[in-house]
Amino acid sequence: MFGGAINTAYSPHLRKSGSRPVFTELGDLGGSAEEGFLHLSVATEMKGVSTPLSTAVMMPSPAFLWRFKMLLFFIWGIGCCKIGWDSVMRMSAELRDLFLYEAFLYYNPLLLMALVIWLWGANLWVFSQANVNYAKMFDLDQYHLTHREIWKCAIWMTIIVPTSMTAYLYLYSHNEVSLAASQPVLLYIGLTMILISPFDIFYLSSRYYLLKTLWRIILPLQAISFSDFFVADIMTSMAKVFSDLERSACRMLHGQVATIAWFEADSVCGSHSVAIPLVLVLPYIFRLFQCLRQFKDTGEKSSVLNALKYSTAVPVIFLSALKYHVFPDRWTNIYRPLWLLSSLLNSMYSFYWDVNRDWDLSCFTRIFKFGRPNICSYLIHGRQWVLFWVFGSNLILRCTWTYKLSAHLRHNYLTVFTITALEIFRRFQWIFFRVENEWNKMSSKSSVQLSSIDNPSEEDKLLSSNDHNV
Repeated sequence: MFGGAINTAYSPHLRKSGSRPVFTELGDLGGSAEEGFLHLSVATEMKGVSTPLSTAVMMPSPAFLWRFKMLLFFIWGIGCCKIGWDSVMRMSAELRDLFLYEAFLYYNPLLLMALVIWLWGANLWVFSQANVNYAKMFDLDQYHLTHREIWKCAIWMTIIVPTSMTAYLYLYSHNEVSLAASQPVLLYIGLTMILISPFDIFYLSSRYYLLKTLWRIILPLQAISFSDFFVADIMTSMAKVFSDLERSACRMLHGQVATIAWFEADSVCGSHSVAIPLVLVLPYIFRLFQCLRQFKDTGEKSSVLNALKYSTAVPVIFLSALKYHVFPDRWTNIYRPLWLLSSLLNSMYSFYWDVNRDWDLSCFTRIFKFGRPNICSYLIHGRQWVLFWVFGSNLILRCTWTYKLSAHLRHNYLTVFTITALEIFRRFQWIFFRVENEWNKMSSKSSVQLSSIDNPSEEDKLLSSNDHNV
């Protein structure tokens, strides 16, 4: 790649996945085994000679590099805040609020996606500390991303998105409207190309796994795996994110970025668009179909009850959207009370399902019992306050998250952003105990299988002798 011949025999990073390591090729030297051994000895001596030369070069310590990176990150953050604030202050008071609403629409879903990646990395860190075999649980290969690689992706998202937003604010405030309008468009195109790129860059196998899972969620034509409904559940917490992505893409496709064309609420990309409730409801429809597919495959009645839970989100979304399409008195007297009732039903049903179905309270916080105890494990594992915190926060956020599903409240964009971020945090803590529940099931199943192997019953012997697929 850099113009020199590289010996890949001893480099596991340059080998293809699944290929065997090649230690040496003595036959290519044209000599005997003794000659090969001589060449190997000479190479070892030369390596030993070069070692002092390489170590003589002063290399900065990891601690120094980390501090230097943090300093650069701090300088970058201060610079973005300063430039963004000065740019906003250059605008008139009338234009400022409308412009910030538009800029916020383009960049808030990407910031929330960065938050999801950060929190998912924290989930994986806890799983690794607790020795949870999450790779088997999610059917991942041996080359799956670890929490460190997830956090690297989060760092890049955290840097790129605010930088693009700062450039957008600066260019627009300095009357470079066309250049300003290109900033969110280039950002969206770039991130989309990275996600769907067929080239072996940027964690191809992990991107392929994510896209394949999303495809299985959209079309549940096969048996539902744990990773399928796990990702679909996370998508329900990101319904507002997907809705904002659709609004942003609509304005980009219609050339309305950095213009006033979208100010009309009844326009194709306005706040009264029918596409808003349709996109909001999609994650719940996907999850509902998964439950019905699960019932078809297993016949479990709990799958029907779970499907009913997701169906309760549909009236919350569409009753809210009716505000812009009915007379005000009908909304106040008829549809608004129905919306409040359906919101309460959805919140209580979802909270009940979390506590009684998705979590295993018999061994709560087991997932925080780390192999090497640290302060996090000491504060959380086996502590009673965790139970009260999880129950209380989950109940409160279950009741408030319907706010973000309501199209008639989306003009309060800062409030909606805060509630959406809190809902993502609620999902982040839900993941711990949902995975803990699945881990307990896997552990108990393994114990039963081991006991049946050690003490096989007559029925087990008969089944094994007949080679039945149980």
